[in-house]
Amino acid sequence: MVPDRTTTSGAHFAFTDRWGGVSAVPYEELNLGGAVGDDPGSVLANRGTVARRLGFDPAAVVWMNQVHGKDVAVVDGPWDPSAGIPRADAVVTARPGVPLAVLTADCVPVLLADPVARVVAAAHAGRPGMVAGVVPAAVAAMAELGAEPARIIARTGPAVCGGCYEVPAAMRAEVAAVEPAAYAETTWGTPSVDVTAGVHAQLERLGVRDRERSAVCTRESHDHFSYRRDRVTGRLAGYVWLD
Repeated sequence: MVPDRTTTSGAHFAFTDRWGGVSAVPYEELNLGGAVGDDPGSVLANRGTVARRLGFDPAAVVWMNQVHGKDVAVVDGPWDPSAGIPRADAVVTARPGVPLAVLTADCVPVLLADPVARVVAAAHAGRPGMVAGVVPAAVAAMAELGAEPARIIARTGPAVCGGCYEVPAAMRAEVAAVEPAAYAETTWGTPSVDVTAGVHAQLERLGVRDRERSAVCTRESHDHFSYRRDRVTGRLAGYVWLD
């Protein structure tokens, strides 16, 4: 499991790998996704393990019902269990100490923080979400709470790389018409999409300068879950919070 990376500003970012949990094959070990067919008790135990290692209450984490869209939820704390988790692909809070989480297994986990405004966001940017503009929508929601793009710290986690994300030529053209930076080619010479490059191009245009991207390709790394590689598999998580 990957430990958090704390900035001097008090912003925390953490991305998990697949090890250190209790899930059985094919979800071994640290599956954090609750809708992939894994035993619910194992998922709950895994989420508790990560939360305790990162130093917060597992019940405090805000999760999303991710649907590859661009809806953003602004929250003050965890969802009411009786009401269920609403559909959203980005979540934003201005409440310190509330960890936000995003689940992925090839899509790009995007973590954002403005430590001055005390606003953080987590976004799920797959190909459809990147094209729809989920990351700009998350930044806009942060701005409504006082964040400024020039102060935002952005971290993107492990995701399938442009060299591995093969798509039909027509799909690549459709994506590139919206975000040219996502145009790519696989290492074997076929059309592909680089979602991470597209996300960072969007952040650049928005004025977000403090950006880092993981070098890990989930399809290539057997330390990470990959839906494109394995189909039936677990989910990684990215977490962001402020002290």
